[in-house]
Amino acid sequence: MPKKTKKNRIKAEKERLWENYQDLSPKKQLLAAGLIERAAFMRIECEDLEEDLRLNGWTEPFSQGDQEPYDRARPQGQAYQTLNGNYQKIIKQLDGMLPAEEGKQLPKDDGFEAFIGSRDAE
Repeated sequence: MPKKTKKNRIKAEKERLWENYQDLSPKKQLLAAGLIERAAFMRIECEDLEEDLRLNGWTEPFSQGDQEPYDRARPQGQAYQTLNGNYQKIIKQLDGMLPAEEGKQLPKDDGFEAFIGSRDAE
């Protein structure tokens, strides 16, 4: 089976993400559209960078002039870290657009926080 192109992988990721946002209002779908585009691109780029880092490592030998050679961080590692962090932020934004799932709502206030707060104030 031939390997999918990057363009096809991004398209498949966009479709996968959109499955979760079909029930949003049209206004929210417009907001989600740009985030989904970016998230799909970032996820595929992260996968490619992960593969490169797995094969070639996070560091590379470097020497300058008469200095003793040393290992330095590869630019791909920094790119991966930045891209992955931004991807996670976008996914969190997208997740915040979804309605709360039943059973995953915050517990009702049982008064414990108020008790602790009043006790600490004394």
